Amino acid sequence: MKQRGGERSDRDIWRSRNAEFFYGCCNASSKFPNAKAITRNDRYLAIATSGGLNQQRTGIVDAVVAARILNATLVIPKLDQKSYWKDASDFSHIFDVDWFMSFLSKDVKIIEQLPQKGGKTWSPSRMRVPRKCNEKCYINRVLPVLQKRHAVQLNKFDYRLSNKLRDDLQKLRCRVNYHALKFTDPILKMGNELVRRMRLRSKHYIALHLRFEPDMLAFSGCYYGGGEKEKKELGSIRRRWKTLHIHNPEKQRRQGRCPLTPEEVGLMLRALGYGSDVHIYVASGEVYGGEESLAPLKALFPHFYSKDTIATKMELEPFSSYSSRMAALDFLVCDESDVFVTNNNGNMARILAGRRRYFGHKLTIRPNAKKLYKLFLSKENTTWEEFASRVRTFQRGFMGEPKEVRAGRGEFHENPSTCICEDADAKAKSGNGDSRKLGKKNKKGVVTNDEHNEDEDAEWSSERDYEGDQTDLQDTGLYNGTRLDYEDASSVSDEPEIEEMLSD
Repeated sequence: MKQRGGERSDRDIWRSRNAEFFYGCCNASSKFPNAKAITRNDRYLAIATSGGLNQQRTGIVDAVVAARILNATLVIPKLDQKSYWKDASDFSHIFDVDWFMSFLSKDVKIIEQLPQKGGKTWSPSRMRVPRKCNEKCYINRVLPVLQKRHAVQLNKFDYRLSNKLRDDLQKLRCRVNYHALKFTDPILKMGNELVRRMRLRSKHYIALHLRFEPDMLAFSGCYYGGGEKEKKELGSIRRRWKTLHIHNPEKQRRQGRCPLTPEEVGLMLRALGYGSDVHIYVASGEVYGGEESLAPLKALFPHFYSKDTIATKMELEPFSSYSSRMAALDFLVCDESDVFVTNNNGNMARILAGRRRYFGHKLTIRPNAKKLYKLFLSKENTTWEEFASRVRTFQRGFMGEPKEVRAGRGEFHENPSTCICEDADAKAKSGNGDSRKLGKKNKKGVVTNDEHNEDEDAEWSSERDYEGDQTDLQDTGLYNGTRLDYEDASSVSDEPEIEEMLSD
């Protein structure tokens, strides 16, 4: 296959279709009482997050909702400082504490630390809850302990709240995630400067979360043709986790569970109409294979940047020793990009996909790896025109358009459907009355879609089942998914949980 320049299709490659008809909506209803009216003065909820920056972000968001469910005062969450990431940052180093507390004051009472008890720092009872714990689960499992002990800390708090909650709680999730969690001024200043420098180079840019690091490839169980050297290197990484299943590499690839190679990502983008003149910002850690792996992508897109190439070491010095602060810079540049491309479905990809839906459905491209795999296998026997046409066909439903995902599918942080409303006035003025194209609005004003991509549903299901199998390995051993126990320090392994390595 002789690759040609990116062919412009008849669509606008820099914006979503029909995006102007949808907007984020998360204001509390009149039936949602003020925090002062419902908060009990003898209930304090603390949480300890888990994983990297974006995994911890999900825990912070859900902690606010959990405190609201329990009518408890929330203590500013503790960030994970001991796991794989080894980042000593606390909440105030990453997020604006005063803004967080002030913005949510009507929803949940928040304090910076537990009050003293008998002249000493109050030590809360430590517990864990099962993943996807719903409102009834918190009432039945946590509330009795909170009523008895008055202060509870929920540990390993990530994805411990159900995706399915009543609308007022889902909207609270959105208020926290999209409005209350604001990075500190130093992070915002540096992140905005990186964005400014990308804009100086080009009017539009793509942000790519490459995720082709050795740990990601080892976890996936995939094989990329590197012979015994690759099998030995990635195999040694896999052996860090005794609980990690052994997968058939070919089967993993066929099922779309392997990250695309940098070259494959580049070919997909060129086929979608992005030419060699397009500027790309790459958010990535150590790329497996180094420059040799990146060379084909750089050949396709010579305007190739990262925070290390558009900022000096001196400028990055205040952040470079802290993985979460460096991740926050990438988050900001990716969030502000015209197009965001994710090469896996980890926490950063999901958080950004949901955020970009909420703030105007900015294009978010997720490779349809299951379909693209077969195409890449046969690319040498395919003309470029046919290859590009098939890529565009396979990517329908994976481009971040408003109508792509059925309400309620996947993680709420990725698909915040309760917080996406339709602008009926804009729709009427446009003269577009085709509800199948725009989506329909239910009685609550939330967009639902009768037309959706069946492949999309299948892909979401397979990804969620796969991730659930992996991330619940340690939890299943500790709690068997049925009961809530007090934290027993002797029972907790020092081995990092799998999702801590792969969350961002």
